Amino acid sequence: MQRHSSNGHGTVIRFRTAGLVLLAAHLLLVAWVTLRPLDVPWVSAANLHPLASIRADLALGWRQGARCIVTGLALLAPLGVLLPLAGGRLSVSTWGSLLRTVAAGALISLGIELLQTGVPGQVVNIDSLLLNTVGVALAHVAVVPALRARLRRRAELRPLPQQEPAQGPTPTIPRVGVAP
Repeated sequence: MQRHSSNGHGTVIRFRTAGLVLLAAHLLLVAWVTLRPLDVPWVSAANLHPLASIRADLALGWRQGARCIVTGLALLAPLGVLLPLAGGRLSVSTWGSLLRTVAAGALISLGIELLQTGVPGQVVNIDSLLLNTVGVALAHVAVVPALRARLRRRAELRPLPQQEPAQGPTPTIPRVGVAP
Protein backbone atom coordinates (compact mmCIF):
# COMPACT_ATOMS: atom_id res chain seq x y z
CA MET A 1 0.00 0.00 0.00
CA GLN A 2 1.39 3.39 -0.96
CA ARG A 3 1.10 6.21 1.49
CA HIS A 4 0.65 9.76 0.30
CA SER A 5 2.91 12.18 2.07
CA SER A 6 2.39 15.90 2.42
CA ASN A 7 5.55 16.99 0.63
CA GLY A 8 4.12 20.34 -0.41
CA HIS A 9 2.02 18.96 -3.26
CA GLY A 10 -1.16 20.13 -1.55
CA THR A 11 0.32 23.60 -1.19
CA VAL A 12 1.07 23.75 -4.91
CA ILE A 13 -2.49 22.73 -5.71
CA ARG A 14 -3.87 25.41 -3.37
CA PHE A 15 -1.65 28.08 -4.96
CA ARG A 16 -2.61 27.00 -8.48
CA THR A 17 -6.30 26.95 -7.61
CA ALA A 18 -6.13 30.36 -5.97
CA GLY A 19 -4.15 31.68 -8.95
CA LEU A 20 -6.64 30.35 -11.47
CA VAL A 21 -9.65 31.71 -9.57
CA LEU A 22 -8.06 35.15 -9.13
CA LEU A 23 -6.90 35.15 -12.76
CA ALA A 24 -10.40 34.37 -14.02
CA ALA A 25 -11.92 37.05 -11.77
CA HIS A 26 -9.38 39.64 -12.93
CA LEU A 27 -9.88 38.82 -16.61
CA LEU A 28 -13.65 39.11 -16.20
CA LEU A 29 -13.21 42.51 -14.56
CA VAL A 30 -10.86 43.65 -17.34
CA ALA A 31 -13.29 42.41 -19.99
CA TRP A 32 -16.15 44.29 -18.33
CA VAL A 33 -14.13 47.51 -18.09
CA THR A 34 -12.63 47.44 -21.56
CA LEU A 35 -15.28 45.76 -23.70
CA ARG A 36 -18.54 47.33 -22.58
CA PRO A 37 -20.13 49.76 -25.04
CA LEU A 38 -19.81 53.44 -24.23
CA ASP A 39 -22.50 55.96 -25.03
CA VAL A 40 -20.41 58.87 -26.28
CA PRO A 41 -21.30 61.64 -28.75
CA TRP A 42 -18.11 61.14 -30.77
CA VAL A 43 -15.17 58.77 -30.93
CA SER A 44 -11.58 59.66 -31.74
CA ALA A 45 -9.73 57.80 -34.45
CA ALA A 46 -7.74 54.68 -33.73
CA ASN A 47 -4.16 55.33 -32.64
CA LEU A 48 -1.67 53.13 -34.45
CA HIS A 49 1.36 55.40 -33.86
CA PRO A 50 3.39 54.31 -30.81
CA LEU A 51 3.57 56.88 -27.98
CA ALA A 52 1.28 59.38 -29.79
CA SER A 53 -1.54 59.24 -27.22
CA ILE A 54 0.96 59.33 -24.34
CA ARG A 55 2.45 62.52 -25.76
CA ALA A 56 -1.06 63.95 -26.20
CA ASP A 57 -1.97 63.09 -22.61
CA LEU A 58 1.24 64.66 -21.30
CA ALA A 59 0.50 67.78 -23.36
CA LEU A 60 -2.71 68.19 -21.34
CA GLY A 61 -0.64 68.39 -18.15
CA TRP A 62 1.51 66.18 -15.98
CA ARG A 63 -1.33 65.20 -13.68
CA GLN A 64 -3.60 64.08 -16.55
CA GLY A 65 -0.72 62.38 -18.33
CA ALA A 66 0.42 60.54 -15.21
CA ARG A 67 -3.14 59.40 -14.51
CA CYS A 68 -3.51 57.98 -18.02
CA ILE A 69 -0.10 56.28 -17.92
CA VAL A 70 -0.70 54.74 -14.48
CA THR A 71 -4.14 53.54 -15.57
CA GLY A 72 -2.61 51.88 -18.63
CA LEU A 73 0.13 50.27 -16.55
CA ALA A 74 -2.24 49.05 -13.83
CA LEU A 75 -4.97 47.51 -15.99
CA LEU A 76 -3.21 44.21 -16.71
CA ALA A 77 -0.39 44.47 -14.13
CA PRO A 78 -1.93 41.79 -11.85
CA LEU A 79 -1.36 39.29 -14.66
CA GLY A 80 2.37 39.63 -13.97
CA VAL A 81 1.75 37.87 -10.66
CA LEU A 82 -1.37 35.81 -11.39
CA LEU A 83 -0.05 33.99 -14.47
CA PRO A 84 3.02 32.54 -12.67
CA LEU A 85 0.85 31.83 -9.61
CA ALA A 86 -1.57 29.86 -11.76
CA GLY A 87 1.41 27.98 -13.21
CA GLY A 88 2.41 26.90 -9.73
CA ARG A 89 6.12 26.21 -10.38
CA LEU A 90 8.75 27.24 -7.84
CA SER A 91 11.97 26.27 -9.55
CA VAL A 92 11.91 27.87 -12.96
CA SER A 93 14.24 30.20 -14.82
CA THR A 94 13.65 33.84 -13.88
CA TRP A 95 14.16 35.06 -17.43
CA GLY A 96 12.03 32.27 -18.91
CA SER A 97 9.22 33.04 -16.50
CA LEU A 98 9.43 36.75 -17.27
CA LEU A 99 9.43 36.10 -21.02
CA ARG A 100 6.43 33.75 -20.85
CA THR A 101 4.47 36.09 -18.60
CA VAL A 102 5.16 39.20 -20.67
CA ALA A 103 4.32 37.37 -23.90
CA ALA A 104 1.03 36.11 -22.43
CA GLY A 105 0.23 39.60 -21.13
CA ALA A 106 0.97 41.14 -24.53
CA LEU A 107 -1.23 38.59 -26.29
CA ILE A 108 -4.10 39.19 -23.86
CA SER A 109 -3.74 42.94 -24.34
CA LEU A 110 -3.67 42.48 -28.13
CA GLY A 111 -6.80 40.35 -27.92
CA ILE A 112 -8.56 43.06 -25.93
CA GLU A 113 -7.53 45.72 -28.44
CA LEU A 114 -8.75 43.60 -31.34
CA LEU A 115 -12.07 42.91 -29.62
CA GLN A 116 -12.52 46.63 -29.02
CA THR A 117 -12.82 47.20 -32.76
CA GLY A 118 -16.35 45.81 -32.64
CA VAL A 119 -17.48 47.63 -29.48
CA PRO A 120 -19.27 50.97 -29.86
CA GLY A 121 -17.41 53.82 -28.21
CA GLN A 122 -14.15 51.88 -27.77
CA VAL A 123 -11.08 52.72 -29.85
CA VAL A 124 -7.95 50.73 -30.64
CA ASN A 125 -4.84 52.33 -29.14
CA ILE A 126 -1.36 50.89 -29.61
CA ASP A 127 -0.18 52.77 -26.52
CA SER A 128 -2.63 50.78 -24.40
CA LEU A 129 -0.99 47.61 -25.67
CA LEU A 130 2.48 48.97 -24.81
CA LEU A 131 1.48 50.24 -21.36
CA ASN A 132 -0.38 47.05 -20.47
CA THR A 133 2.62 44.93 -21.45
CA VAL A 134 5.06 47.10 -19.49
CA GLY A 135 2.70 46.92 -16.49
CA VAL A 136 2.72 43.12 -16.62
CA ALA A 137 6.53 43.11 -16.80
CA LEU A 138 6.94 45.56 -13.91
CA ALA A 139 4.56 43.63 -11.66
CA HIS A 140 6.31 40.37 -12.48
CA VAL A 141 9.79 41.75 -11.79
CA ALA A 142 8.67 43.46 -8.57
CA VAL A 143 6.87 40.50 -6.98
CA VAL A 144 7.45 37.07 -8.50
CA PRO A 145 11.21 36.45 -7.97
CA ALA A 146 11.02 37.49 -4.30
CA LEU A 147 7.85 35.45 -3.73
CA ARG A 148 9.34 32.35 -5.35
CA ALA A 149 12.54 32.69 -3.32
CA ARG A 150 10.51 32.98 -0.12
CA LEU A 151 8.38 29.94 -0.98
CA ARG A 152 11.50 27.92 -1.89
CA ARG A 153 13.12 28.80 1.45
CA ARG A 154 9.95 27.84 3.25
CA ALA A 155 9.85 24.49 1.42
CA GLU A 156 13.52 23.82 2.26
CA LEU A 157 12.99 24.56 5.94
CA ARG A 158 10.00 22.21 6.20
CA PRO A 159 11.08 18.90 7.73
CA LEU A 160 10.98 15.90 5.45
CA PRO A 161 8.06 13.51 6.04
CA GLN A 162 8.73 10.33 7.97
CA GLN A 163 9.39 7.41 5.69
CA GLU A 164 8.61 3.79 6.30
CA PRO A 165 11.51 1.86 7.85
CA ALA A 166 13.61 -0.22 5.48
CA GLN A 167 12.58 -3.87 5.23
CA GLY A 168 15.98 -5.18 4.35
CA PRO A 169 18.04 -5.30 1.19
CA THR A 170 16.37 -5.60 -2.18
CA PRO A 171 16.23 -9.26 -3.24
CA THR A 172 18.34 -10.20 -6.23
CA ILE A 173 17.82 -12.94 -8.77
CA PRO A 174 20.87 -15.04 -9.66
CA ARG A 175 21.89 -14.74 -13.28
CA VAL A 176 21.26 -17.62 -15.57
CA GLY A 177 23.94 -18.37 -18.08
CA VAL A 178 23.20 -18.07 -21.78
CA ALA A 179 23.25 -21.32 -23.74
CA PRO A 180 26.03 -21.65 -26.35
